Amino acid sequence: MRIVIGITGASGSIYGVRLIEVLQAAGCETHVVVSESGWQVLEYECGLTKAELAGRVGCLYDVHNIAAAIASGSFKTDAMIIAPCSMRTLGGIANGIADSLLLRAADVILKEGRPLLLVPRETPLNAIHLENMLKLARLGVKIVPASPGFYHRPQTIPELVDMLVGKICDQIKLEHDLFERWQGLGGFSAGRS
Repeated sequence: MRIVIGITGASGSIYGVRLIEVLQAAGCETHVVVSESGWQVLEYECGLTKAELAGRVGCLYDVHNIAAAIASGSFKTDAMIIAPCSMRTLGGIANGIADSLLLRAADVILKEGRPLLLVPRETPLNAIHLENMLKLARLGVKIVPASPGFYHRPQTIPELVDMLVGKICDQIKLEHDLFERWQGLGGFSAGRS
């Protein structure tokens, strides 16, 4: 699979980093673009520099390079995932604003009818946020809020992150074992609290 990953300035850059790790381990070809504020959050939350991230991905693009491969529909990709997705980015996509490579790549995915997944990490949501999400959902965009479940009884932050990354992988039909799937109340051992 050839997957485009966007990382924006919303909190939760750990989701994008872990997603890249999982996709790379699964043999996916990763094409990554990070917004300007995304770099600030990546460094603050994850301690990652541009050079370090570049060493972890297939191809890393400058957000201002509108001539990059992912800016064209003729460059075949299987999906695009923006994790985390800021409300600025979500609003830009919803309103057809393509003034950066990140927004242009998402616009290309939409016009080509390919899967687009957005992982918004914002709370509370106002009516504009919700209207933009609804607008995109009606176009077939998958909105996967950064709100992990707890039915698998996570004990660590990485387990919470993997739960959400697993849900993202489910949407692109990528097999994984990142979290324990719900088997009904009888699916958990009686001794686990």
